[in-house]
Amino acid sequence: MSKPEVEIVVEDPDPPARDSPAVTSTRTVEVVAALLLLALAVLLGFDNWRTGMSWDSTGPQAGYFPFYLSAILAAACLFGIGKEFLARKQASETFVTRAQLRRVTQVFVPTLLFCVVTQWLGLYVASFLLVAGFMAFVGRIAAWKAVLTALLFSLIMFVTFEIAFDVIMPKGPLEALFGH
Repeated sequence: MSKPEVEIVVEDPDPPARDSPAVTSTRTVEVVAALLLLALAVLLGFDNWRTGMSWDSTGPQAGYFPFYLSAILAAACLFGIGKEFLARKQASETFVTRAQLRRVTQVFVPTLLFCVVTQWLGLYVASFLLVAGFMAFVGRIAAWKAVLTALLFSLIMFVTFEIAFDVIMPKGPLEALFGH
């Protein structure tokens, strides 16, 4: 196979600063995640125990397999917490720096808002706002290009889902205005 003659290189206009202070360590994130999963495992285990997690005359009750999966998840969480507890004297790596967290937040917050706004504006208007916003503010692409691309994307989604496949998607006041 021949090598391509043209290589596309995309450089980050704002790379995160290398000297950015740490927000949290890997150990802290692993322990918090394990504790949250442990709480979920206990909740699921209790609910499945309440539902019935033994055998009856017809076979396993509804909570049998989920209960034991919850028990396995809890054991794995306890193992992870114990492993981190035993390694607490060793230095822990940085999980995320302030500059990296800022970049993650630039994507997470608009995406979360998209999920919320979709309930009132509908999927297509919310998608238009998300795509145009990302292109303009995160990608620093000219506003007219961002708006045009977002409009085309939303229109193509609308035609694909609403007309071609007749899939029911969340709609807002704009779609109602056009009779959909």
